[in-house]
Amino acid sequence: MTRIELITSRDGLDDDTAAVFDWVVESRGQMLRPFEVLLHAPALAQPVAELGHVVRYESRLDPADRELAILTAGKAHGCAFVWDSHLDHARQAGVREEAISVLAAGPGALSVREQTLVGFVRSLVAGSAVDDDTYNSAASLLGSAGVVELATIVGYYTMLGYAMSVAEAC
Repeated sequence: MTRIELITSRDGLDDDTAAVFDWVVESRGQMLRPFEVLLHAPALAQPVAELGHVVRYESRLDPADRELAILTAGKAHGCAFVWDSHLDHARQAGVREEAISVLAAGPGALSVREQTLVGFVRSLVAGSAVDDDTYNSAASLLGSAGVVELATIVGYYTMLGYAMSVAEAC
């Protein structure tokens, strides 16, 4: 049982909320958990979904890097929904099984690239900032634009995780 009722159907919604519900379903192919919560604030739900589209489909980051960052953020926030909904995407994008295992259970080896990405995400989630060494490693790997995109991915999935966590829907 969630704290906030999930909006899983357009039945009983006012016209504005129903329009956003329809837009989310059309853009995603189905209603997804974060938007079942966010539809309680329909003025936020559509812009959040639009940002999510940019984060997922218009990012210049390598898809495996992006999905590794998403899994890391989901795990760091304890949001099973983010983890579960991106696990297949991560595998399809080429995230190594060993890296997934490290995120899931801890032991194992990450490549230098994976260590850089996971370290950046974990630091940002833990303290809302990264130290100079963590930043420099990520900037060396991704460039300034890539670091901005990586931080934005973390922020986006943090936002979704917080909304779902407050609703006890994570």
